Amino acid sequence: MKRVLSLALALCLLSASAFAEEQAEAVVTLIPCTAGMEVGAKAAVVMEAQTGRVLFAQSENERLPIASTTKIMTALLALEQSDIDAIFEVDACAVHVEGTSMGLLEGDMASLRVLAAGMLLSSGNDAANVTAVRISGSLPDFSAEMNRRAQDIGMLNTSFITPSGLDADGHYSTAYDMALLAREALANNDFADICSQYRLRVSYGNPPYNRWLQNHNKLLGYYDGTFGVKTGFTKKSGRCLVSAARRGGIELICVTLGAPDDWNIHRGLYDRFFSELTLRDLAEKMPDIKVPVVGGKESSVAAVRFQDAAIPVFARGGDVSFEIAVYPFVYAPVRQGQYMGEARILLDGERVITLSLMAGRDVGLLHESNEESHWWEPIMDFFT
Repeated sequence: MKRVLSLALALCLLSASAFAEEQAEAVVTLIPCTAGMEVGAKAAVVMEAQTGRVLFAQSENERLPIASTTKIMTALLALEQSDIDAIFEVDACAVHVEGTSMGLLEGDMASLRVLAAGMLLSSGNDAANVTAVRISGSLPDFSAEMNRRAQDIGMLNTSFITPSGLDADGHYSTAYDMALLAREALANNDFADICSQYRLRVSYGNPPYNRWLQNHNKLLGYYDGTFGVKTGFTKKSGRCLVSAARRGGIELICVTLGAPDDWNIHRGLYDRFFSELTLRDLAEKMPDIKVPVVGGKESSVAAVRFQDAAIPVFARGGDVSFEIAVYPFVYAPVRQGQYMGEARILLDGERVITLSLMAGRDVGLLHESNEESHWWEPIMDFFT
């Protein structure tokens, strides 16, 4: 039997202004995009990975060639398949491609996981082409899948033509879109594990045998805390680098396109923003929320959060406010952890995090023996 009304019918929005007095001491804000600060790149972005907030942007929406950083998408699609450890024979035509290679030969046996490693570490164009044919049957069909996935992520200024990133008319992205892609890819545990390895032992060949792959991303050994992501270079694109680093519980993603001194640029940007960011629990000033309980031994139950609301912020200026959306009432019995609604946390009026609110404790029926005899339950069932 349904015990709660539909959330769509029953959400009760409490205005953030109702808690203005309680929020008076909450003065934190995220770092804004930095005006007047430029780096030696055609385009650049620094993104805070937890919330996706952009901390620094330079020509972030300019469409540019992205070289082998394209393989972030190809490797992600490979690792999102259901059979990534299944061994298969590589396509004989797909292994014949110019540029960097992981050393695949006709007749070799490999898995999608191994091919992803070959893309992310050795930047193998052969691995990218074999992956495309394995998943979609052809390179054009795979590029369509790449673009479909890009739209899902929100990469609105991106067009993929090749799975490897070799220069092609109409193949482009932006620094912002590549940061979005890196954030999405790093949420995949297999992807995050592979791209963080400076050296990785894999098995492929005919028959497969163990060999070592070396990561082209020198930032892994150059900057402490780096855990990804991918390098790229062609004469048309120049040096491209998508990286990720963590320090003190904070994770940042940095993208530069067309940056001759990308290692040092990334290191400088990380030093700057890690030194200015701090973790702060934005829910520490959230008011107490209680939801009325109908037919319970207690008249109400506390709606509490079980999630961490600590995000990177500047400890200066700004206002924290809340939008609370909860059921106007629930029916007993109530179980601890039962969904009650949500709290949206706003920083300077912009939503940065949404927390689920759950019942803080059990609330039993007022009359246990009458659990199924309430006269109003058929009526409530009708409206629900």
